[in-house]
Amino acid sequence: MTSRWIETLVGIFVMLGLLAFVFLALSVSGLAFTKSGSSYQLQAFFANVGGLTSRAEVTLAGVAIGSVESIAIDHQEKNALVTLNIDGDIDFLPEDTSAAILTSGLLGEKYIGLQLGAEEENLRDGDFILDTQSAVVLEDLIGQFLVSSGK
Repeated sequence: MTSRWIETLVGIFVMLGLLAFVFLALSVSGLAFTKSGSSYQLQAFFANVGGLTSRAEVTLAGVAIGSVESIAIDHQEKNALVTLNIDGDIDFLPEDTSAAILTSGLLGEKYIGLQLGAEEENLRDGDFILDTQSAVVLEDLIGQFLVSSGK
């Protein structure tokens, strides 16, 4: 009787461990447990996205307010066109809001950080963020350092 009870407890423990692993994997991948409320889209041009991917976070003051919907090349502008999904309750972004591609932590995960401007008019669905700052590419920085230190 005692061994049956221990086997049942071990089985429950293993199942809980597997469920926790699946939850963690889905949370980290961004495939599930996301907000399913209303949102609107903004677009921005960047000269270099430097490893930014779809589903990357969009933050304001360090708080996630949306995600990157898509990244494509705009043949007219010859730059990367990034489409952002912004949560519908964030309806106060001024027209002169700026966007920068930033790096999170040591692993180098890229995300977009928004900085509020001072304009009276707010961005609406389909508008462009005009003030952008491209990603800092580590290889470019190392190359510049080597060239400047060689002189």
